[in-house]
Amino acid sequence: MTLETPLELSGAPGSPYTRKMLAVLRYRRIPYRLYFRGREPAGYPVAKVPLLPTFYIGGQAVTDSTPLIRRFDAEIPGRAVRPADPAVAFLDSLIEDYADEWLTKCMFHYRWAHEADATFAGRLLPSWGPAPLDETTLQSMASYISERQIGRLAYVGSNPTTGPVIEDSYVRLLEALETHLATSPFMLGGAPGGGDFGLFGQLTQLAGVDPTPTGIAQAKGHRVMGWIGMVEDLSGLEPGPMIDAGAPSPTLKALLAEMGRVYAPLLIANARAVMAGEKMVETQIDGRAWVQNAFPYQAKCLGWLREEYAALPAGSKAQVDAAIAGTAWTSLF
Repeated sequence: MTLETPLELSGAPGSPYTRKMLAVLRYRRIPYRLYFRGREPAGYPVAKVPLLPTFYIGGQAVTDSTPLIRRFDAEIPGRAVRPADPAVAFLDSLIEDYADEWLTKCMFHYRWAHEADATFAGRLLPSWGPAPLDETTLQSMASYISERQIGRLAYVGSNPTTGPVIEDSYVRLLEALETHLATSPFMLGGAPGGGDFGLFGQLTQLAGVDPTPTGIAQAKGHRVMGWIGMVEDLSGLEPGPMIDAGAPSPTLKALLAEMGRVYAPLLIANARAVMAGEKMVETQIDGRAWVQNAFPYQAKCLGWLREEYAALPAGSKAQVDAAIAGTAWTSLF
């Protein structure tokens, strides 16, 4: 891939993954041209699954942030996002997958399960659309978007049974991040990884847009909110050294433990349900009932994590084992 012209993508300010990838491009100092959704040039290709952000590369519409980060690292010269050390890179994969697949549940839940947040988001999202809206049109679109998104809550795992589990996990994550950021600039040392950008993307909404989770962050996450503002544009950062994966700090251990506590059992239960052809996942997370639609993509995520772990050199695998010892992550491998 060459950068004779800027990378082109479409996205939206309310899309956590758009915010994630824009921060990646800035950190990597990759020139880009952003089209807000609905304002793409005529005739541009449409992705098979129209997710945001959508990149336009070689005449194709390409989505999915994690493989895109790895593709850009491989094909575009310059500093990479993925850590060079295999063990650190694997820990980064765990954090990124948690952010993209669990923390997004928190984001979607708070945005659409709380009436005040849903009312706010219903009017905000169309205001990020392709054209100015008069009040009548805005209200009509707000009603349509709210009804559609509230109807999708069950698909992402938000319901009266799971809501308390989701909300408690968000509060604990803020507390763990707040403690960790007191001594470390990023999750795994002196430079951001895919996990940092994944967390950042979701937190731009949770701790900066939606009223209820933003209020919680304002009470519990001053360092976290400061960190979000800094990660927005790291183009001027000169990266520092990364951690020794075999000797993680107590704050990193606690952070990994919190992530595995909720996400690892879901990955296992979901994979079993998908393999059995079941439509629903029923399990226990954090000692409480969990029920949601089975999600084939998350079954693939578990497969990718297991493949990456199996491919680690023996020494790196020993470091990873030491880092995740005592956490629920061990149940995956």
